[in-house]
Amino acid sequence: MTFTGFPEEALDFYDDLELDNTKSYWTAHKGVYETSVKAPMLELTGALEEEFGPAKIFRPYRDVRFAKDKTPYKTHQGAYVASGSGSGWYVQISAAGLYTAVGYHEASSEALAAIRRAIAEDGSGEDLSGLVAGLERKGWTRGGETLKTRPQGYPADHPRIELLRHKSLVLHKNYGVDDVIHTPKLLTRIRSDWRTARPFVDWVGTHSQSEVRTA
Repeated sequence: MTFTGFPEEALDFYDDLELDNTKSYWTAHKGVYETSVKAPMLELTGALEEEFGPAKIFRPYRDVRFAKDKTPYKTHQGAYVASGSGSGWYVQISAAGLYTAVGYHEASSEALAAIRRAIAEDGSGEDLSGLVAGLERKGWTRGGETLKTRPQGYPADHPRIELLRHKSLVLHKNYGVDDVIHTPKLLTRIRSDWRTARPFVDWVGTHSQSEVRTA
């Protein structure tokens, strides 16, 4: 399979799904989803697999068992390539266009504790701070869930307190509805983005799985 881009029908499909998130709409347009959304996502992630690893293509169905919002279908298609404990690469298509991200979306309490110890250490923490700042200069945006206060055991005046507050740490780029998403050039863009972010992803993978000694 050769990736040729996501057709405009993919964005139109999700634009309409946001207005009519029902089984009847889904059943009538499932063929559009299969050919314009799922197939290109499989082609994109398949082309990236040799370098980054196999992707998990998320199911389009929402788990509504405990949700107030009972709409049955997700209004985006995401794919995730795992690199470490809760960390890796992500790409998503929706009515808003294309979005890619790297980092850890969630981490076990043990992994998060290890990451924070590494952030607190001058050597490894300074490395992470430099990686994040470098990606931000290249157009990535930092996000993720953060504490309002300092994490327990760390001083409020720690030089990397902003990083220590993160419960999840994600850097993302939003392509929106740029015409490139409808072309084969998108593969080159995503591959370049993920390569650029690899040192950050590797840092998270390394320090979420190992014990970091404190002074």
